[in-house]
Amino acid sequence: MEQRVLGRTGRPVSVIGLGTWQLGADWGAVLEDDALAVLNAAADAGVTFFDTADVYGDGRSEQLIGRFLKERQDPGLMVATKLGRRLPQLPENYTLANFREWTDRSRRNLGVERLDLVQLHCPPSSVYSSDAVFDGLDTLVEEGRTAAYGVSVETCEEALTAIARPGVASVQIILNPFRLKPLDRVLPAAARAGVGIIARVPLASGLLSGKYTKDTLFGADDHRTYNRDGSAFDQGETFSGVDFATGVEAAEEFARLAPPGATSAQTALRWIVQQPGVSTVIPGARNPAQARVNAETAALPPLSEQTLRAVRELYDRRLRAQVHPRW
Repeated sequence: MEQRVLGRTGRPVSVIGLGTWQLGADWGAVLEDDALAVLNAAADAGVTFFDTADVYGDGRSEQLIGRFLKERQDPGLMVATKLGRRLPQLPENYTLANFREWTDRSRRNLGVERLDLVQLHCPPSSVYSSDAVFDGLDTLVEEGRTAAYGVSVETCEEALTAIARPGVASVQIILNPFRLKPLDRVLPAAARAGVGIIARVPLASGLLSGKYTKDTLFGADDHRTYNRDGSAFDQGETFSGVDFATGVEAAEEFARLAPPGATSAQTALRWIVQQPGVSTVIPGARNPAQARVNAETAALPPLSEQTLRAVRELYDRRLRAQVHPRW
């Protein structure tokens, strides 16, 4: 597996990582043994970067990763977690006292003395402009609670504000063939500043797998059912903010761009890996087979210039006018 340095953390990470939101059971029930099997399958396939958050299953995802780390005993693995969404999303809740409490809880859940990377978890936009917030994050590093900190953002403007902060090691942002806006300014700015880019929602909540139809139904406990209108959290996190029916049609067309021997999902991941400035991409996996297939993407040859142009043309023709300018 190709390794790239994750920005100012200075640590190498696999270009294909693993997102573990689904292990917290926010995408439907996942048994503990099944979750551990996914984590081990990813690591066996060369994945060294795992992304989680303290709210995924209210800590369940972190706890499962903690058990995995204890059993695996591999110092080459890196875990990034996120904080900030366990309280109402008010700027005044982003204090050093809360940071200490939240990171201490994550350290217990993960079974580690020091977190590898902690990220602000898509806070209110004004938080990115607060000197006190970033002073607090610097203090967490000084106190040894975390080795580094970064941000997870909803918008490009939030990313650009964070990149200007000298202590920010990485930016996590939605990037996929249905979400191209970060290519224009965010990725170049991050590269200039030496900030790592973690690409999340790489398959547009599964749309880019090419397996859905307009009649596909998801469980009542799956955010692809209950958050299509953004009533639970930012709408851009579900199907990348694309209307489901429109996304299904665009995904059918995208699937025809897959080169021989590659799935639609692998083509989407390969496209992300090729974007200059991307450090790692974090697809989720519900079973070991998915984790292995995702990891295999790293070994695929680069997509042709013709395919790259076709992806851009598809976005411009079918999605650009439909996606909210915020995303």
